[in-house]
Amino acid sequence: MVIIEVSLLSGFIMTSRARILLENRTIVKKIEVKANVVYIYLEKLNDESQTFILQLEQVIQVKNLKPASIKIYDYYQPGGLQISSYSGVGS
Repeated sequence: MVIIEVSLLSGFIMTSRARILLENRTIVKKIEVKANVVYIYLEKLNDESQTFILQLEQVIQVKNLKPASIKIYDYYQPGGLQISSYSGVGS
């Protein structure tokens, strides 16, 4: 099982539409939202490229917004952790 752990930008939440779109993907096993982190559990990955779009909604205006992290790891072997960050959202 692969986990994508997305820390949300300060002042943002995941939209309900984004959750529905993710849940309809066949490789998505489960989605959890805890505090300001979204956990996307995937059944497994293969060599095919995958794209996940997470729509966020700004609910609080925050000055000097800092980047948030995205972590991808195997649930059974978390030592192979891949970390990236993002700092803004597109329209």
